[in-house]
Amino acid sequence: MVLQPTPPATTTHPGSESRRKAWSLTALLVVLYVVNYGDKAAFGIIAQALKDELGISAAQIGLVGSLFFFAFTIGGFFAGALNRWMSLRTVLLVLALVWAAAMLPLVVSATFAVLVVSRMLLGIAEGPSSALIHTAAYSWHPTERRGFPGALLASAASVAKIVLAPLLAYLSVTYGWRSALITMAVIGIVWCVFWLRLWEVGPYIPAKATGPAKASGPTKKARPDTGADEPRVPWARILLTRTFLTGVPLVASIYALVTVVLTWLPSYFEVGLGFSRLEAGSMLAIPSVVGLISLIGGTLLSDFLLARGWSSRFVRIVGPSLLVIVGGGILFLLPSIENPAAAVAIVSIGYGVGVVVLPLSNAAVSEICPPEQTAGTLGIFLALMAIGGLIGPYVTGLIVDAAASPGDGYATAFQVLGVAAALSALLTLIFADPERDKVLVRGDNARSS
Repeated sequence: MVLQPTPPATTTHPGSESRRKAWSLTALLVVLYVVNYGDKAAFGIIAQALKDELGISAAQIGLVGSLFFFAFTIGGFFAGALNRWMSLRTVLLVLALVWAAAMLPLVVSATFAVLVVSRMLLGIAEGPSSALIHTAAYSWHPTERRGFPGALLASAASVAKIVLAPLLAYLSVTYGWRSALITMAVIGIVWCVFWLRLWEVGPYIPAKATGPAKASGPTKKARPDTGADEPRVPWARILLTRTFLTGVPLVASIYALVTVVLTWLPSYFEVGLGFSRLEAGSMLAIPSVVGLISLIGGTLLSDFLLARGWSSRFVRIVGPSLLVIVGGGILFLLPSIENPAAAVAIVSIGYGVGVVVLPLSNAAVSEICPPEQTAGTLGIFLALMAIGGLIGPYVTGLIVDAAASPGDGYATAFQVLGVAAALSALLTLIFADPERDKVLVRGDNARSS
C-alpha cells in the first residue's frame, strides 16, 4: 500500500496570497480555539454539580483546575518539538482528537480520581496547542498585521463563553452534567473533519516538509521572502530579553484571571450572588462580551496605528499595560460592592478591559524572534503564561473555603488577582520594548527587515 503524503504547503509568496483564504483558515483556527476554551468552560459550568455528586470541597475543585493548568504548562514546552516532528496539519489534528477523547472517561466513571486524570490528560494535550494555533494563524499574516488575527484567537475564550456556555449550562441542567462533556467531544470530532479537508500552511512561517519532500534532507531550500533563511539564534538571547521576561508575569496574571473566570465564575454567581444554576452558567457570557469588545477594538486600533508608523512599544506594550492597571483598580473595588448586579458589572469590566494584553503580548514576542523559531518561542512564553492558571483556581478555592462566606471569598480572590495584574503591568511599562529587543536578538536581519 502506498501512503499518500500530506498535501503540500502553499507555494504562494508573501504578499500575493489570497486574503480570503487567509481569513477563512484563520477562522478555522479560531473555531478550534473556541473548542479549546469550551472544554475548559465545561468544567466551570459543571463544577457545582460535580461538587454535589462527588462530595468534594471547593479546594478540591480548585485543585483539579490547577492540576489541569499544571499539565497544560508542561505540555506547552513541547510545542516547538511537536512543530519540528510533525506538520501543523497533523499535530493539531492529533491534539484535537485527544481533547475529544479526554472528555469521555468521566462520563463512564464519575470519581474524583478519574476527574483528576481526565483533566490532566486534557491539559497536557491542550498545552502545546496555543503556540501551534498562533503559529498556524501567523503563517497567513505578516508581522505588522498580527494584532487582529491574534485578537480573533484570544476572543475564542469569549466566544466559547458567549455561545457555548449557555448551551452547556442548559444541557447540564436539563440532561445532566455528562451531556455537556459529550457535546464538547462531538464538536471536536466534527472540527477535525473540516480541518483535514481545508488546511494548508501560509507563506509567512516556514513550513515543515512532509512526505517525499522530507527525504531531500538539508539541501531543501526555504521559500523565498519568508525569513526562513534567517539563522537560528540561541534561545537564551530570546528568553532573556526584557520584553519576554516582563511579558511573562503580565500574561500569567491575566491568564490566572481568565482561568478563575472559567473555573469559578458560575459558582460565584450561584452561591456567592444568589443566581440560579442555569442563570449562573449562562451569565458566564457577560464578562466575555466586554472582553470581546476590548479584544477586537483594541487590536484593530493597534494594527491601524502600526500601519501608520506608531511604535510597537506604544501599541503592544504601553496601551495594553495601562488598560490592565485600570482593570486591576476596578477589581480592587469588588469586596466593597454588595449589589449582585453591580458585582457582575465590576467583574465583567475589570476582566474585560485587561484581556487585550494577551494577543498583543503574543504579537510582541513573535516580533522579537526569527520566524522559524516562532512556535518554540511562543510555546515557552505561553507555557509560562499557564503558570497563572496553575495558581489561580486552587488559591481561589482555598480563599473561598477560608472566608466567612463564599461571596466574600470570591470577591477577595478577584481583588487579589486585580492587584497582581496591575503590578505586573507596571513592570512592562518600565522595561518592555519589542523593537529594541528585536535588534538585540536578530541583529542585522532585524535592522534590514
